[in-house]
Amino acid sequence: MPIVKPVPFAPDGKLAVNHAAPDESPAEKLRSVHWPDIEASLDAQGCAVVSGMLTAAECRALAARYDTESLYRSRVIMSRHGFGQGEYKYFAYPLPQPIAALRSALYPHLAPIANRWNEAMGIAVRYPKTHTAFIERCHEAGQQRPTPLILRYGPGDYNCLHQDLYGEHVFPLQVAILLSQPGTDFTGGEFVLTEQRPRMQSRPEVVPLQQGDAVIFAVSHRPVQGTRGPYRVNLRHGVSRVRSGERHTVGIIFHDAL
Repeated sequence: MPIVKPVPFAPDGKLAVNHAAPDESPAEKLRSVHWPDIEASLDAQGCAVVSGMLTAAECRALAARYDTESLYRSRVIMSRHGFGQGEYKYFAYPLPQPIAALRSALYPHLAPIANRWNEAMGIAVRYPKTHTAFIERCHEAGQQRPTPLILRYGPGDYNCLHQDLYGEHVFPLQVAILLSQPGTDFTGGEFVLTEQRPRMQSRPEVVPLQQGDAVIFAVSHRPVQGTRGPYRVNLRHGVSRVRSGERHTVGIIFHDAL
């Protein structure tokens, strides 16, 4: 299956990271992120926050297009599947901007971390340098359906703890970007990560986010350094109950689905 090119999302859909110049490409703007700090946080906690991944205007534009059905391949009502309450939609190919640009630009920064993690855990899989090459691997294995998605929660909605695994080929890191402003658009609805270590109780992590912030986190497992060397821990993520208002989030998953 050929790799399709992204289509423009909106006239104001320009990527911005840490107030970088608006005419820079996504790859150039992501270079302004201090990646050693991101890597250290991922190693220590299994997650890391990048502030201002999208501007407020970009966030509003994405959320406003939630009901534009031509952008999506499917809609999921969480309560029908025991996933929680609320709903989400998977984007169709070609992915809109800035989703496509972010997916391609983020991957090269994360692939070395993913390879180092797999080596530490004794996993033989290694990831190529470019996202195009990795997607070709997915498509050759029959994983051809795009996985980036947008989620919408209302009062009382939540997302059960889960892992986004869609086939044999799984990239071990993913990204969620909060499109709504806490305290203004909604209350509650915190991003939650849990980590289960062998013979220990699960460790929770609540990640505070503002509109436009991104959290990078482990999809299903990561290495932790023990007294006898690294060992593997399992992680799940979810969203706590929204108490009022409406919350939108974009999820960028790097592997495609069967």
